[in-house]
Amino acid sequence: MLRSCLAVLLMVSSLSNTGEAEDQSLPVVKLSILDHVITVELADTTAARTTGLMYRTYLPEDSGMLFVFPVAGIHCMWMKDTTLPLSVAFLDEAKEIINIAEMTPETLIPHCSVRAARYALEMNTGWFAARKIEVGDQVMQLLDTGR
Repeated sequence: MLRSCLAVLLMVSSLSNTGEAEDQSLPVVKLSILDHVITVELADTTAARTTGLMYRTYLPEDSGMLFVFPVAGIHCMWMKDTTLPLSVAFLDEAKEIINIAEMTPETLIPHCSVRAARYALEMNTGWFAARKIEVGDQVMQLLDTGR
């Protein structure tokens, strides 16, 4: 019994460490919205999208994470195991913001795109509002990763 418990603990620890290592190796790109330049990590794989910003304790002011979905659709975000308060902007295929939501840490409340979205951009809470970025604004220099 003790041996199987230890094996499970080692496996969980290994998975946790793998997730953290993946976060550190995500591709990074610069985007602009209105006159604001941001640096974002690309969550463009299933593993990266699943982990997102979980377990992070800090996100620099003009940094975030861009979730790239394989196809446009109604996509939802939640905050399981995410301690940072975040805002999410959903973007359509043309990289236009279609809706923005404020998310509460450590919750499973779904925040969904109001219509088909291809991307979701997570930033620190209130980031979009503080810069008067709103629905209809365009995200520029958005690069498709080809994955």
